[in-house]
Amino acid sequence: MKVKEVMSKEVKSLSPEMSIREALNLLLQMGISGLPVIDAEEKLVGMFTEKEVLKVVLPSYWERVGKFVYDDNPKVIRKKIEELKNHKVAEVMRREVISVNEDTALCEVARIMLTEKVRRIPVLDKDKKVVGIIAREDIVKAFVNE
Repeated sequence: MKVKEVMSKEVKSLSPEMSIREALNLLLQMGISGLPVIDAEEKLVGMFTEKEVLKVVLPSYWERVGKFVYDDNPKVIRKKIEELKNHKVAEVMRREVISVNEDTALCEVARIMLTEKVRRIPVLDKDKKVVGIIAREDIVKAFVNE
């Protein structure tokens, strides 16, 4: 089975110019943890997820030691969340994004998701434009229904 048989073709996405707060509210409304970031030419430029938001909100030095060190201070966290409206998605999105094409086998996509620890993967055409997205749930449904 191939990606094109189970991917979602209606891709919800974010603009790199959208505020982080606005993007986060969209994720929460949709009940998902991340969306691709697509520029004006319909090219994939990044991935915005809850993980990136947590990296901004929690005071940390995780880049140096690989662990979060934070103060459980609700006022500090609230202030950082409020400040998200002043920053753009492009400032925090993950720029290195794994993608697949429509003819990639589902088993290969599942392997990529497991080894790279991602929940969803954008599907690109030969011109590198986003034509779909495939999530772990799509793969599990396809395997169960097959």
